[in-house]
Amino acid sequence: MPGKDSVRIAIVGAGLGGCAAAALLQQAGCKVKVYEQAPQFSRLGAGIHVSPNVMRVMRHIGIEDRLRAIALHPASFMSRDGHSGQISSNFLLADAAEKRYGAPYLILHRGDFHAEIMRAVHPGTIQFGRRLVGLDQERSPVCMKFADGSQDEADLVIGADGVNSMVREILLGPERPIYTGHIAHRSIFPRSRLPAGLQLDDCTKWWTDDRHIVVYFLTGRRDEVYFVTGVPCPEWPEDVPNMPGSLDALRADFEGFEPRVQAILDACPAVSNWPLLEREPLPLWSRGRVVILGDACHPMKPHMAQGAGMAIEDAAMLWRCLEEVQVAAGEYGIAFQRYEASRIERASRVQKESHDNVWLRYPSDPSWCFGYDVFSEPIRSGKPGTTIKEQAI
Repeated sequence: MPGKDSVRIAIVGAGLGGCAAAALLQQAGCKVKVYEQAPQFSRLGAGIHVSPNVMRVMRHIGIEDRLRAIALHPASFMSRDGHSGQISSNFLLADAAEKRYGAPYLILHRGDFHAEIMRAVHPGTIQFGRRLVGLDQERSPVCMKFADGSQDEADLVIGADGVNSMVREILLGPERPIYTGHIAHRSIFPRSRLPAGLQLDDCTKWWTDDRHIVVYFLTGRRDEVYFVTGVPCPEWPEDVPNMPGSLDALRADFEGFEPRVQAILDACPAVSNWPLLEREPLPLWSRGRVVILGDACHPMKPHMAQGAGMAIEDAAMLWRCLEEVQVAAGEYGIAFQRYEASRIERASRVQKESHDNVWLRYPSDPSWCFGYDVFSEPIRSGKPGTTIKEQAI
């Protein structure tokens, strides 16, 4: 990116994708500011799978060793029938995954993962309490307006502000995400609450035709248990991001599941409910000097544990595309076109697979997902099916 030290890049949203983009761009010598509407960082209560395709980006950022030290290295991803407990698939991870894909498969608390990525961003980069309410790119630079009445300017703006993205809304107009008719129950609690002698595998998903529950440990010490479910729920109130759940309703949702599931739910001290949201494919991922990534442009159900991974891969591909053009000379539009062309097919495939909720239920080869290397993938030119090298020929 010739002239990178003169280009100011604003990232709206300090989530996993936004922080990954900031870390990568700063490593390349770019001037970056991140604007986050939350008043401060908090250790949100959820687990996260960091698969080999994502760990390659963490390796590039420089935090692989720290993640290895705190995370669970699960032996396998096991699928069982919800009622009988019979194993339908047991995909080996740990050493087997690293040998096959060249990077580990880790599980940890989402907040701990987020904190490590934030540590890779230069101090003072992230400004909390800055909720975007407007963008004006009629003139250069782009003018950003915030809810507190303040304004700031940037040469490029990256919208990494999630499923309810204000950047996306400004680019394309208001449109509510689609409620899928399913919710997720989430809970984290100490393993010590489980009955003595209860044997749990590192990561297990119990399935029936219309619902599931995934249970796994969050630390290498296996002292913290997390579960997330997917169950039908016909209605969800608009503009409510989550709400406290009922333990009685949770247990009723999984009545008839095998005894290990019942023991886990009986040990659960509290639960929260979250809507599962999607969006129709967007007609564009950028306009002018503004581009979006992650859930801002392709939100998906969590059933592949790849939503954050897609945002992080987006960030890496966007960085690569910007590196190859002269942004200061106005070539950002070329970079944005290449970024979308290089990412849309993969993001759409993961989005559909997540929607269908069949991932690893039965024996299959996930190499197309886990074996993906965003740093070696060909950058596409913007013309369907064409790489930059092919276009040059």
